[in-house]
Amino acid sequence: MTSVVFLAFVVSVAGTVLLLAQHYLPPRVSVRSLGVLTAWLLYVGLISLLGIVANVSIRPPGIAFILLPVTLFVVLGAIRSNSGLRYALAIPIPLLLVAQSYRIGVELFLHQLHYEHIVPQLLTYDGSNVDVFVGLSAPFAAWASTKGKTGLRLTMLWNIVGLLSLANVITRFLLTTPGPLLFIHTEVLNRAAGIFPYTYIPGFLAPLAVTLHILAIRAIRSVLQRYSQSPPSRYPETTVARSP
Repeated sequence: MTSVVFLAFVVSVAGTVLLLAQHYLPPRVSVRSLGVLTAWLLYVGLISLLGIVANVSIRPPGIAFILLPVTLFVVLGAIRSNSGLRYALAIPIPLLLVAQSYRIGVELFLHQLHYEHIVPQLLTYDGSNVDVFVGLSAPFAAWASTKGKTGLRLTMLWNIVGLLSLANVITRFLLTTPGPLLFIHTEVLNRAAGIFPYTYIPGFLAPLAVTLHILAIRAIRSVLQRYSQSPPSRYPETTVARSP
């Protein structure tokens, strides 16, 4: 039952991402986003169901077939590309921030998976995972981002804290997973990393959180630069016109 509810959660998050893309990005970009995201989710699901992700005997280990493409996407798409900045500016900053609320759901599922002996307590909010507080504070960060220069600086700091929180949980997620990266031995191993549909945690939900933080940071930095060059009389517009 947990797996069915979790899969529905993943679909709802992906659907929300696509709706935002459709509303704020140019039509050709939103169509491309639909195709790429659909193909990626099918790919992750397929290699999970085939047992490739859980296979630790191959080299590289199966989970690398998720982590390597995800890392390339975040670095090349969100961090370094000019398109990433344009897309970040096309979506209102408060929306980029409040979208991180979905992490509350992720943490609730991790808590449930611990009771089902699929993940160790270390990865839950009963352990050392504080990521739920980032999700809970996302609406307040979104509100603060509308309060001018000071609010934007506070939300910049919030995004950095959110990235550090993600770095903490992602590192522990990998170091408790069976395979060559297993360095933390816990009461149960992190088997969720290789079980469908929970492979969508490293394959979609965690990278999405990283991407949202990076896009928000790039957008906030751009707006703050506008403040320093010509201080506006009100909260600056953070969207760009959609091209036909």
